Amino acid sequence: MKNLTKLLMVSVVILFCTQAVSAQGKKEREAAKAEKIKSLLQSQNYVFEANYVIPMTGNSKSLTYGYDLTVSKDTVSAYLPYYGRVTLPPVDPTDGGVKFTSTSFSYKSTVDKKGSYNIVITPNEHNDRGAKDVRYIRLNIGSTGYASLQVVSNNRDPISYNGIIVERKPRK
Repeated sequence: MKNLTKLLMVSVVILFCTQAVSAQGKKEREAAKAEKIKSLLQSQNYVFEANYVIPMTGNSKSLTYGYDLTVSKDTVSAYLPYYGRVTLPPVDPTDGGVKFTSTSFSYKSTVDKKGSYNIVITPNEHNDRGAKDVRYIRLNIGSTGYASLQVVSNNRDPISYNGIIVERKPRK
């Protein structure tokens, strides 16, 4: 009976030690991820990959691969779907969604008390196709890289997207 008690005590100690090591490794991974996200946002060189769309009216939908908002210091490029009410439809019927590339924009970034980033991007090119309809884009990014994006337009209902922030791959 004493051997069984000793064996039980040793296994409990081993269990607690492995959980402590596991928790410490998780904290280190989270800290490394938070530092990587912070450096991406400070360098203004990242991609928001949308995986879920939340229209103002209608049902929310999961998205397939390929919808994103690419941000660099000199260019913002959006390729996102749009579901909702449009008050002034585009002249070109193939010009649906939130699709534009802007080289003239304002970029304002703030950090709140919890360490989340709030970024507002306002395109200044009101004559470019696509960018003329976007009033501003707001990104709310957590320290782990999960983000929500809201697009407020002049001629459409607002729309939101959920996704992740990833590193922008250099063009070849």
